[in-house]
Amino acid sequence: MSTMTTLFGGLAAVLVLYAAGGAFRGVPPILRTVLAGVVPLVAYFVLIIGRWPGLDVAAIHISVYLAAALVLFALTQFRQRSAGRMHWAPKLLITFFVGLVFINAILLHIATKGLPAPIARWWLGGHGSTVYSGFSGVVPHDRGAAKAVSSELSQAHRESQVGWQVEVSGLDGEGMTRPLQVRVRDRTGLPVERIEAQLQVSRPGAAAPAVMLPLEAIEAGVYIGALTLPAAGRWLAELRLMQGGELRYQTTLELAAP
Repeated sequence: MSTMTTLFGGLAAVLVLYAAGGAFRGVPPILRTVLAGVVPLVAYFVLIIGRWPGLDVAAIHISVYLAAALVLFALTQFRQRSAGRMHWAPKLLITFFVGLVFINAILLHIATKGLPAPIARWWLGGHGSTVYSGFSGVVPHDRGAAKAVSSELSQAHRESQVGWQVEVSGLDGEGMTRPLQVRVRDRTGLPVERIEAQLQVSRPGAAAPAVMLPLEAIEAGVYIGALTLPAAGRWLAELRLMQGGELRYQTTLELAAP
């Protein structure tokens, strides 16, 4: 189930529960508000058990559900206290929360799928090259940053010394499950055997991978596996090739799921 479905589906559930609570005259508005906001929220957390989407996505769902319930409570209170035209203050409050819902939905779409390609090219430029709008994380400006840069340079030097020719196919598919094949040859074109190949898939900027897929050798220099993406959106796939317990090759590719 996609994030947009849970976001707007839960919002519809808030409206239905609040309206259903109004059918019982003995139920006070504050209780209707609590039930309308909390019940869809509990259902959402039950739904994502084992499929944690990230703290940012969960926080957006919490804010949208509770904000919608509070807006309904404010409307009910106004109708009970006044029979005339609505004051501008409640109108402003309602407009704010409705705008908050749509802004959160837009930010959530950008965070998971990136900017649409035409907007990315117009806003971010690129001079004809491919523009990647996924968040790539941050690097702290401390000793760890210098060590990270040194490690990357050392890794690049080792890869140039090894001289492996690596071909990756299958990641550019359309579905959520994609057959992956990695072919590894040395600088002379001969297949490289006895490699421990692994694919790590994570969101841009995520601290830990969401999928760790070991690849199986089916013949000399050919390694395969079936990658199943956890959800739609943009993902970073890091291919790691180890030999003799040492990392010999590493590359990162970007892929998208519908």
